[in-house]
Amino acid sequence: MKLENFDYEFPRKAIAQTPIYPRDHAKLMVIHRSTGNIEDRIFYEISNYLSSGDLLVVNETKVIRARLFGKKPTGARIEVFLLRKIGPCTWHTLVRPGSKVKEGTEVIFNNNAKGKCIRHLKDGTRYFEFDVDDDELEKIGKIPLPPYITKPIDDPDDYQTVYANVPGSVAAPTAGLHFTSELLEKIENMGVKILKVSLDVGLDTFKPIKVEEVEKHKMHTEFYRIDEKVAKEIKSRSGKVFAVGTTVVRTLESWAKTGKLSGYTDLYIYPPYKFQIVDALITNFHIPKSSLLVLVSAFAGRELVMKAYKKALESSYRFFSFGDACLFL
Repeated sequence: MKLENFDYEFPRKAIAQTPIYPRDHAKLMVIHRSTGNIEDRIFYEISNYLSSGDLLVVNETKVIRARLFGKKPTGARIEVFLLRKIGPCTWHTLVRPGSKVKEGTEVIFNNNAKGKCIRHLKDGTRYFEFDVDDDELEKIGKIPLPPYITKPIDDPDDYQTVYANVPGSVAAPTAGLHFTSELLEKIENMGVKILKVSLDVGLDTFKPIKVEEVEKHKMHTEFYRIDEKVAKEIKSRSGKVFAVGTTVVRTLESWAKTGKLSGYTDLYIYPPYKFQIVDALITNFHIPKSSLLVLVSAFAGRELVMKAYKKALESSYRFFSFGDACLFL
């Protein structure tokens, strides 16, 4: 398949720069895969599409304060972006400007915390060793927002789901940002079970595909975890499995494919793909030519997805991380 088949044009004004308040008052586009019908709703109406016995599976990962700003002993400013923890005080990182950071370079952060580049990898990333623990790094770091969000947010919790609990992600599982505690309680009282899994979201999840043939794209690995009790609930389900976000889809389908309840996954879902667990998908509107858009197209069909995106743009839906939502049934 050609990458151009997953491209579309959108105006910059379609990119949501701020979150909606309350969270569950975002728009919701409901797309019926069997009929092709499309409905315009408000997110809190999602309860109308859930039934007793259904499972709502969410990603309880928590976004870490991954952006660290410091200086070299010379005074040169350096940004160290935490990607993944690889040891007790050691992280895989991105560094800017990279030309100023060699192996052995020391960077000093707030509260005199220090980090040292201990390895320069071929892809330009670095391993950094710090002299403080994760709690101290959280104190000096900043919440990372996607580059297309140019306005600062008033509250860092706006970029966390209300159920965020397991630190490890450098980007939010944004489909879950629409849920409020009150909406989740209402859904649970309907007899819907809310199950939690986790996948540490990495930056590569959101990167556009660079190869012309979609099938040749390679996903970077991300770590996922599924509790045994959650797995039993899914295996014995009587209703549908609603995945909240593409990260939940990849978590559940990775388990289905490997039989492993935890581990690193580089599962790349593209058409045609036979989904083994997920019956319905709640997700946002995704970047053109991204693996996320390809995954959604595998779930609902490329033509229907592109039809929905065209309608969304015509109807002034808000796109990307702080944007509106889709429900694919």
